[in-house]
Amino acid sequence: MKPGDHPEFFRFPPPPGASRDSTIVLDRQGRFFHDGAPVEKKSLADAMHQWVSTHPDDGRYILTNGYDWCYFAVEDTPAFVVSVVGEPPNAPRLVLADGTEEELDPATLVQDEDGACFARVKGGKFEARFLRLAQIALAPWLVEVDGGVRLRIGADMLPIGQRTTS
Repeated sequence: MKPGDHPEFFRFPPPPGASRDSTIVLDRQGRFFHDGAPVEKKSLADAMHQWVSTHPDDGRYILTNGYDWCYFAVEDTPAFVVSVVGEPPNAPRLVLADGTEEELDPATLVQDEDGACFARVKGGKFEARFLRLAQIALAPWLVEVDGGVRLRIGADMLPIGQRTTS
C-alpha cells in the first residue's frame, strides 16, 4: 500500500522543513521547468506528465506519485496531445504526453484565436492542447465546409467550437 492510498494523504502536512508549494511550471508546449530551468531528463519529464492531478479539496494542480505530492503552476493546459492515430472514417485516437491513449470526444474539440486545437481528456477532467505535430496529424479528419472547418467521423460532419478562456 502506498501512502497515497490513505484517505487523508492529501491533507497530511509536508515533511519537516518542506512546503507543498513548488517552483515547478508546466509551459504551453508541455515542458516542465524547475526554478526556471528546463527538466531535461526525458524519463523524469515523462513521469511528471503521469503525476499530473488536482488536489481533491482545493482543485489546484498537483504532481503526485503516490508517495508525496506538491502544487505546481500550469501556464495553459495540464495535458497535451502528442500524436493522433487511426484512420478515417473511425474516430481519431489521441496519444497523450502521459503515455495514455484515448478516443477523441468530438464534442470537446475547440480551437483558439490562433488556430491551436484543444480537447477534453481523462473523462473530461482536463483540457489538453494539441502539440504542433499532433494537430497536423488530425488533418485527415478535417474537411472544409462553407469556408469553415469541420471534423468528419464516419458520416458525421461535426463543428469545431471556439475556445473560451476564463
